[in-house]
Order: sequence, then structure tokens, then C-alpha cells
Amino acid sequence: MKDTKEKYVFKITIVGDGFVGKTSLIRKFTQGTFQKDYIKTIGAQFSIFEEKIDGDLCKLFFWDIAGQDEFHFLRPAFYKDSKAAIIVYTLEENNLGKESFKHLPNWHDDLKQFCGDIPIVVFANKVDLVDKELLNYTKISKIVKKRNLLGYYLTSAKTGDGVTQAFQALIRELYNKYKAIFSELQSSKK
Repeated sequence: MKDTKEKYVFKITIVGDGFVGKTSLIRKFTQGTFQKDYIKTIGAQFSIFEEKIDGDLCKLFFWDIAGQDEFHFLRPAFYKDSKAAIIVYTLEENNLGKESFKHLPNWHDDLKQFCGDIPIVVFANKVDLVDKELLNYTKISKIVKKRNLLGYYLTSAKTGDGVTQAFQALIRELYNKYKAIFSELQSSKK
């Protein structure tokens, strides 16, 4: 007997400055592992992950886009057909942390230009390196609200803190959106 449940396929693009932990976050979510040594992403890499939601199979393609400026010219091609995106910055209290936060609007503008109006969330990564009690959420909350993003999540690829919750929120959003579209299409055919 053929499985009657639909299969949903989603391409999710992950962007952000270099060294913020994009690859590590994907690896933590899809494989449950963490690699301490930094390996620079060249161009882009992708990971495949399957998950069942409400009995429906969702096939997820995570596109990890290199954050270094020398790969900027490749990004438009890699963004093609993205159904959602994640912008990652680091909470580290150093120049990388400040710059990666400052570049959030640039990444969002890039995504809007090449992907249109897709669901986008922000991952504030490396929460294990800061004191959560001292974090000021005002600036990130303002960006999320002003740019109409789905939200932001504190994550740590190293400890796994918030990673599953953050990915699941975006996946669930995509699933609900496309399930509704699919249902409308089925109804209009009758």
C-alpha cells in the first residue's frame, strides 16, 4: 500500500559572517555533533535532514553559505529557491560579535533582494560564552520587529542549548505555511 502522506521539500539558507558558527549549528542539529576546530566554508555546503511532522515527511536541505566577503559574488546563485532562511551572529563580546550583529541588516537585505518575502529567523549563537543574565535583548528585539522577522533564538552549537528549539520553530512555520497552501490547492481542484 502506498503511503498517502505528502512529502514536503524545503531549502533553508543559513547566512551570517564568517566564524559565527553556521556550519556547527547545522551539524549539531542534523548529526548531534560539535567540532571544536574551525573549518572555513568554501562557497556553500548543504546538509539533508528528514523529519516527520504530524505524520508528513519533510525533507530539509540546509544550505550553509560562506560568510566571508570573497564569496559574496556566489551568494545569489546559492539563495535560489530558498523557502526560509536563518541569519546567524555571535554573542561573543569581541569585535567579531559586534561586527556580526552590525551586519544583520545587510544579510537580511541580501535575502530579501534574492529570495523575496520568506520566513527568516535569527540565531544569536555561542550563548555558552556569555552570561545570559547580563544580555540586553533590546537591540535584537528591535531588529526583529522592525524587519518583520519570525523571531530570534539564543543558541550554542557547542552545548546544544536552544538549537533544536530554534530549528524546530522555523521548520514548523514552513510546514504550516505550505500545508495550508497545499490544502487550498487540493480544495480548488474539487
